[in-house]
Amino acid sequence: MKASIFRHIEMKLFTDMKIYILLLSSILFIGCQKNLSTKETAQTVTFKNLKRADFQTTTDGVKTDLYVLKNENNMQVAITNYGGRVVGCLVPNKEGKLVDVVVGMSSVQGFKNATEPYFGATIGRVGNRINNGKFTLGGIDYTIFQNNGKNMLHGGKKGYQYVVWNVKESTDKKLVLTYLSKDGEENFPGNLQVEVTYALNNNNDLQIDYKWSSDKLTVANLTNHAFFNLNGEGSGSILNHVLQIDADYITPVDETLIPDGTFAAVENTPFDFRSPEKIGTRILEENSQLKYGKGYDHNYKLNKEGNSLQKVATMVGDISKIKMEIHTTEPGLQFYSGNFMESKNTFKNGKKDNFRTAFCLETQHFPDTPNHEHFPSIEVKPGVEYTSQSVYHFEATTDDLSL
Repeated sequence: MKASIFRHIEMKLFTDMKIYILLLSSILFIGCQKNLSTKETAQTVTFKNLKRADFQTTTDGVKTDLYVLKNENNMQVAITNYGGRVVGCLVPNKEGKLVDVVVGMSSVQGFKNATEPYFGATIGRVGNRINNGKFTLGGIDYTIFQNNGKNMLHGGKKGYQYVVWNVKESTDKKLVLTYLSKDGEENFPGNLQVEVTYALNNNNDLQIDYKWSSDKLTVANLTNHAFFNLNGEGSGSILNHVLQIDADYITPVDETLIPDGTFAAVENTPFDFRSPEKIGTRILEENSQLKYGKGYDHNYKLNKEGNSLQKVATMVGDISKIKMEIHTTEPGLQFYSGNFMESKNTFKNGKKDNFRTAFCLETQHFPDTPNHEHFPSIEVKPGVEYTSQSVYHFEATTDDLSL
């Protein structure tokens, strides 16, 4: 009798244990499926205001398209080979919400029609300004189209922002674009072969590598002209963003924004961002340089030696708390506070490009370098390969306006 009772108890315990195991397995399975579903959903998140079809067209006989880089943190970067442009950049904030920190248009046609030609573009052959569009190289005088008053700006009449780049490689993590800038293009000498690689890693680094070479003595100064708002595209003024730049000097300019060849100390001026400061704190001060630029539109001589990759600037969005760090091998950084934005263009989210609602931090050599022998050279000797690298690191902060 007792043995029968014990056998009954053992069978009941065994049955209960099987039920418990089955129940636990079901819970774990559902949890795994939920996590898998979340991961799969995260990998398919994309720019809701962008349609690939709106970028699939033909310009100058070359096909254009839209490419999206993705990492495991949901960060995504949209790029088009029309102008080698960064169209948008989704970055998770501290709540995990994706914020599009780069402004742009919703189609190739939108970029073509924009009154601002440089939104997100790869800039060349020579970025920034050349005085009167003239310089002498190897004893030969050259004149480039004057597209910015009496000066050349960002490559002339048809800079790299208007060309269609060839796609050499495209993956979820990398996009490699190439362009042959032919001898005589915009009156620049030499066939300049350019390669630009955009790469996104799981550390939320957007890395841009430039490589170029020429068959003749020429000049080149390549950069990217992304317009940022770390609170999100069309979210309002950037004047409460906090900025830090590791630079003791700027290259002061005349009223046409051409450097006078000197270096001016930032100490005790509105240009001192060596410690974190809001963009708008001193932008309205009485200052001839601010007057010439209608705000900040100046090159900083970075505190770095040689061409090693170093962190040179940090910006934090006051609302999103998204932090962007810039590392570069370049000697200069152009800070532009969106002073010429005039509500004439509509971004991909339907908002206008209102006054000072985006900023630029362009890694570069100095403006008008060919006319200033003591500036770091941008000469390209025939048969020599040159490289440059800039990295934009993004992360969500928790401290208010913390750098």
